[in-house]
Formats: sequence, structure tokens, C-alpha cells
Amino acid sequence: MEWSAMGQARPTVERLQLGLALTRLRNQANRSQGEAADAIGRTGGRLSQVENGKGGLGAEELSKLLDFYGVRGPERETVLALGAAARRRQPRRGYIDNLPEPFQRMAELQTAAREIHWYECGVIPGLVQSPDYVRAIMAVANSVYWEDSEEETSERVQFRLEHQRRVLEASTPKHIWVIFTEDSLRHTIGDESIMRGQVLHLLQLLERHPSLSIQIVPDSVVNNPALGGGMVVLDFVQSTPVTFAPVLHGPSTYYDQPEDIEPMRRTFNRVRELALSRSDTRALLIAKVQEDA
Repeated sequence: MEWSAMGQARPTVERLQLGLALTRLRNQANRSQGEAADAIGRTGGRLSQVENGKGGLGAEELSKLLDFYGVRGPERETVLALGAAARRRQPRRGYIDNLPEPFQRMAELQTAAREIHWYECGVIPGLVQSPDYVRAIMAVANSVYWEDSEEETSERVQFRLEHQRRVLEASTPKHIWVIFTEDSLRHTIGDESIMRGQVLHLLQLLERHPSLSIQIVPDSVVNNPALGGGMVVLDFVQSTPVTFAPVLHGPSTYYDQPEDIEPMRRTFNRVRELALSRSDTRALLIAKVQEDA
């Protein structure tokens, strides 16, 4: 296991995910950190390290803690597997999240982040999609990315809308940069009325969230180094940054090593330089609404 100069395990994606999952389960069980630590014979400080992604628990300790929280079934198996991944000593470049419910862990990472840098090419990023755009894009995916199921589609819609609320309306406002290419506004999802509503939604978000910066890369830009791709960079208060590239289907691969994080951060910063400013983006969106009126 990698250790920092302070004697704590180095934060990794797996340890961050484990800590966030255990925090959520403890809160759901209505238990204090002290009570949970006593249940497994640990100090509150040690459990705090684990919940903050700076340590792991042995298999027996983790099993006992899940017993204390009353966690059973598939969720228990997932957390135990996550604990095993967090204890891994072998260094690795990327972590592929193959465990069940990966989108919940992705959402928890974004909720815990202090800063979010999100770029997409050709599609509106999920964090700023309007409710109608979310429903339309999930309807398109139904029977393509999963078996035809209105129930699953509805669950995915509700999950994304709740995820947006948790991130955008966090008690401590986050600094969020969302950048996308201008053609994202022309690729119709649903119908033209939904796309017009999406533009209005972006304008409303800019008014309601001063710490949210939405920027558009105009069609006229040349030499966009991220053309055809997407990326998310998450920064935390006391933990290593985490990056990943959004995928259409399948598990996400997370990166927490400097040799992967820094190129993605440089790429994002370059795209931000090429994009319109927040105010110029707002002007473009207003012009788009007037054009479509």
C-alpha cells in the first residue's frame, strides 16, 4: 500500500469511493462516527481517515462494520469488493470500475469534489442538461444501451436529476467549469422545442449559480486538442485529483496518477482558452433563443 509522508495511505480512486460509500451507509444507518469506530475496535480518528479516502479496513473489520450498518445483499458484496480494491498494494495507472452501480460512485465523487472541470464534444454535459433533455436522451438510449425498459429509463432520469441537484445545490458551492462545443446545440435530442428549452435552461443556470461557468467552443475555432472526446477532472480539498473520460457504454476508467492527470488538465485548460468567455457564451445563448423565436 502506498503511504504519504504523514503515515497515511495515499488517497486513490478506490479508497475515495470506499470512504464515500461507508459515509453514506453510516448516515443511512443513523450512526455516529464514534459509534461505528467502537463497533470495530477502532478510534474515531482512524475511521475518519477511512471515510476521507486516506486508509482502508481489513476484510474482517469491513465485514463487521457492514453488519453494524445492517448492509446485506448485493450492496454488501459491492462494498466488500471495493474494500479489497482499496487494500491493493500493486501500483497501477488506471482503475476500471467494474462493480455494480458505478454511476452512484461517480456521482458521489462529483458531490464530494471541491472543483469540477467538465468538457464534452457534440453533446450537452450531463450536469447542465435540462429535465426534458435528460428524458429525451435517456429515451434514445432505451433498448440501445439496455434492454427495452421504461422502468429503468425512468430510474436513470431520476438519478441524473438528483445528481444535478446534489452537485449544483451543495451547501458549500463548488467551482464548476462546464465546456462544450457549439455543435452540441445543433444535434437535436428529442425535438426542436426540447433544444430551445435546453438553451433557456443554460441561461437560467448561469443566473442562479455564480460559481458555475459555462463556456462554448465556437465552430470557428481551429486546432481544438480535445475534438471528438470528453473529460472530467475532479479536485478535492484534501485528496488527490481524479480524472476520467465519459463513455457511451460500459465501465469508466479513473486515473489518479500525475502522469495521467496533468495531460488532461493541460488539455482542459487549452480548451478553456479556446472557448468563449462566460459572458460571451451567455450572449451566444441569448442570440440563439432570439434566432429560434
